[in-house]
Amino acid sequence: MGFLSMPLQVSILGWFVLEIGLAVRDVARRKARLSRDRGTRLVVSLSLGAAFGIAWLMRSRVHALDTPTPDVFAVAGVVLIWIGLAVRGWAVLALGGSFSTFVQVDEGQPVVTSGPYRWIRHPAYTGLLLICLGFGVGIGNWLSIVVCAVVPLLGLLPRIAVEEAELVRVLGEQYRDYQKTTHRLIPGLW
Repeated sequence: MGFLSMPLQVSILGWFVLEIGLAVRDVARRKARLSRDRGTRLVVSLSLGAAFGIAWLMRSRVHALDTPTPDVFAVAGVVLIWIGLAVRGWAVLALGGSFSTFVQVDEGQPVVTSGPYRWIRHPAYTGLLLICLGFGVGIGNWLSIVVCAVVPLLGLLPRIAVEEAELVRVLGEQYRDYQKTTHRLIPGLW
């Protein structure tokens, strides 16, 4: 991985620390309930873990698909990871007390339309996708990049469906109106 293996490792460690902090926050605020989740929390975790594991395996086994200029890809990967961390952090801050790593919507909870929620409905998931993609780019293998782009998305799609169904169930027309004016994950696209 060239001279940036340590920054890539530190970046991924920073992400783990963020996720552990969010989970501890949920438990401390008693927002750690799996009842509305329908198993999607596990699916997302497994898809992220699988993407990282398969990407690393491809990097170590399929050298024919290594990217040129590994240091440039390592820098780009670290940048993508930190952009992903920033987007995820911004989403958490914008939602404030309403953010949870569990599917949970409280009666009377407002539909947040500020911060990154102006453009997309699930910026925290966009951040996760950027973090994972950054890992794939950073380790410098074309197949790893594809795995890190596709596998986490496959895990997030059912999660988004469950989450949006719960938001519509609890918040009703207010959330439906918001859905009409924003995209899911990528501003202007989808």
